[in-house]
Amino acid sequence: MRILVVEDEPLLADAVARWLRGDAHAVDVVHDGGAAVERIGVHDYDVVVLDRDLPVLHGDEVCRRVVDTGTPTRVLMLTAATEVDDRVAGLVLGADDYLTKPFAFAELGARVAALGRRARPAVPPVLRRAGIRLDPHRREVFRDGRYVPLSRKEFAVLAELLRADGAAVSAEVLLEKAWDEHADPFTNAVRMTVLKLRRKLGDPPVVLTEPGVGYRIP
Repeated sequence: MRILVVEDEPLLADAVARWLRGDAHAVDVVHDGGAAVERIGVHDYDVVVLDRDLPVLHGDEVCRRVVDTGTPTRVLMLTAATEVDDRVAGLVLGADDYLTKPFAFAELGARVAALGRRARPAVPPVLRRAGIRLDPHRREVFRDGRYVPLSRKEFAVLAELLRADGAAVSAEVLLEKAWDEHADPFTNAVRMTVLKLRRKLGDPPVVLTEPGVGYRIP
């Protein structure tokens, strides 16, 4: 998934980003509400992890603007406030979930994953196609019963191709979903990752190239 972390405490923001990247997500980080609105206007995020008490633009206003876009982006709001009224206020604004600080990173990761499933069309918890079995929760991939060790980027690309259910996925979409904002759109990162993925999945080749369109798993 593509995730935006909006948190004004740099150490906490970096820690959250590292944890989510460990789950093979592409993560961007900003430290104020104004920057968050700018990024949301540029990228299609699956989930926004949003601190409520932000400088420049309050988290409540950021949440309102996400909701107003009408996109399927889900919002997980973070706050140090523990009062029920505070949590209710965040949900009334349109936040999809609420997590109070301090929190366990494992719980944060599980909540983000659950919101990500709601942000996309429903898919089975385990993805299967062409002899491939991908378990997003255990981060395991098998082809015809053989375990296939993949890097985080290879895993993310394969998951996107499987979710497409046979349709072609463009390199631009793969770059948007599997890489963060630091990725150079003019590099051959997607092509090289697909080549490595094909090699690891073995013969016969299962990831096909549709010239001028993208990649697909038939």
